[in-house]
Amino acid sequence: MSSAPSKNHEQPFLTDVEELRKRARASIAKGAVTPAYHADVKQTVEILQAVLATEIVCVLRYTMNAIAATGISSDSVKEEFDEHAKEEQGHMRAVAERINQLGGAPDFNPEGLATRSASQYVVGANLIEMIKENLVAERIACEHYRELIRFFGDKDPTTRVMMEGILTNEEEHANDMHDLLVAHEGKPMLPGNS
Repeated sequence: MSSAPSKNHEQPFLTDVEELRKRARASIAKGAVTPAYHADVKQTVEILQAVLATEIVCVLRYTMNAIAATGISSDSVKEEFDEHAKEEQGHMRAVAERINQLGGAPDFNPEGLATRSASQYVVGANLIEMIKENLVAERIACEHYRELIRFFGDKDPTTRVMMEGILTNEEEHANDMHDLLVAHEGKPMLPGNS
């Protein structure tokens, strides 16, 4: 038996290494954006600017809630708000880094922040309202991020994978807020829990 490749396998699956090297040198100014990137860079950066604003608003809301939460058994809720604020800050940083990788400048300008964000900055008057507003914000983020994951698909797998990781954490946050709401209102809310 001959170990020589058949005629059907003469075309390599991957681009020739020499061709890859040539392409990489030819467009060095584009940084991480290579010819295999199939999304619209400008559109991706614009979308990520809105995600960045959403994450900044979440950091601010959770931080404010952690400071303002009062009442009996508020200490554990404050700790949860603080933990979420730190995790939202991690999301904010990851999104800003991705914008930078794509050649954009992350928009941290507080002017217009609320209009760029998918979630709102609503300060609850009491502990229950704070928990409810955070649950609403997490539900908005979950739905929005699922849509973006589908949108990026195979056109931008790096951004998609980043958003999938953030979504996983946002779903945990929504679940945490739901559990806190049930604990503080004393009634189950999810179907099948009654």
